[in-house]
Amino acid sequence: MPDTSSRRQWVLAVLDRYEVPLTRYTCRLLGEEESAREAVQHAFLQLCEQSPEDLGGREAQWLFAVCRNKALDLIRGRLRRSAAGEAELARCPSREPDPAALAEQQDLAGRLNRLVALLPAGQREAIDLWSEGFSYRQIAQIAGQSEGNVRVLVHRALKTLRQHSKVLA
Repeated sequence: MPDTSSRRQWVLAVLDRYEVPLTRYTCRLLGEEESAREAVQHAFLQLCEQSPEDLGGREAQWLFAVCRNKALDLIRGRLRRSAAGEAELARCPSREPDPAALAEQQDLAGRLNRLVALLPAGQREAIDLWSEGFSYRQIAQIAGQSEGNVRVLVHRALKTLRQHSKVLA
C-alpha cells in the first residue's frame, strides 16, 4: 500500500485531471451546478478510500460512474420531494476559461448545445461521455448499459444532430 504522501499526490493528480470534466458532465445530468459539485465532491471522497492498485488505471471510468450514480440518487430525491416529474436539464457554465470570446464560435457552440439539449436523455448522456473522449466500452461501464446499446445511442444522437445542423445552416 502506498504511503500517505504518494496516495495524497495520486488523489490530487486525479482531482486536477478530472474535476472540470466531471463537474461539466454531472451538471448536464442534474441541470444545476451546486448539486453537480456535491456529486463530484462525493466521488472524490470515495476516491480517497480507494487505492491506485484497486482502480488499475481506470480512475476516469470509476469517477464518472460514481458521479452518475450520485446524480441519479439526487434526481430520485428531487422527484420524491416534488411530484412534478423529470426536470428539464439546464446548461451549466463551464469552469474552464472562456476561449477569447470569438462570436462565431460561441454562436455555433450555443446552437449545438441547444440541439444536444433536445436529444432524449439516454442519447444526451451517451454523446456527453463520448465527447469527453470515452470509448463505447467505457461509456457502457459508466452508464450500466451494453456496449451495443451505447453504440446505437451515439449513432442516433449524431444522426439527429447532423439532420438538425443542415436545417440551421
